[in-house]
Amino acid sequence: MPNAVLLSMQEGLEEPAWFSRAKQFVEKSMAALRYDGQEVSVLFCNDSFIQELNHTYRNIDSPTDVLSFENGASYTDEDGNEWTNIGDIVISLETLPKNAAYFGGTEDAELKRLLVHGLLHLNGLDHGDEHIEAGKEPECEMLVIQEKLLVELAQEHIM
Repeated sequence: MPNAVLLSMQEGLEEPAWFSRAKQFVEKSMAALRYDGQEVSVLFCNDSFIQELNHTYRNIDSPTDVLSFENGASYTDEDGNEWTNIGDIVISLETLPKNAAYFGGTEDAELKRLLVHGLLHLNGLDHGDEHIEAGKEPECEMLVIQEKLLVELAQEHIM
């Protein structure tokens, strides 16, 4: 069964030209990860919006690049298909270029990394205190899977 990807923009922000390609990338990522019958929503926002979420839910009063909110609820649609709502991913479009500069990559590569990172968190993976660092190979399972998938989908472009 396919997966469902719901994309949205923070109220007041204009939908970027690449918006539909982000949905296609998430769908391809979910298929490559062998997710089946899962529904995810992705919200693109600014730093002040994600900072408020970060403060409310993590008690960290600063913006961040990506947040994931697990759901896990299952439901059956009107056609009898079983779905699992895995949750929500929130990505700051203001932090995105800062991260890209830090990692010495493109905004496209960074956006793909954040989307995959959010998906893996929503499926129960965690990286503890380890984070991706420029020039250092990851060690934990989540980040190894993330980087392997990004290599596999390197020819896919969002921006």
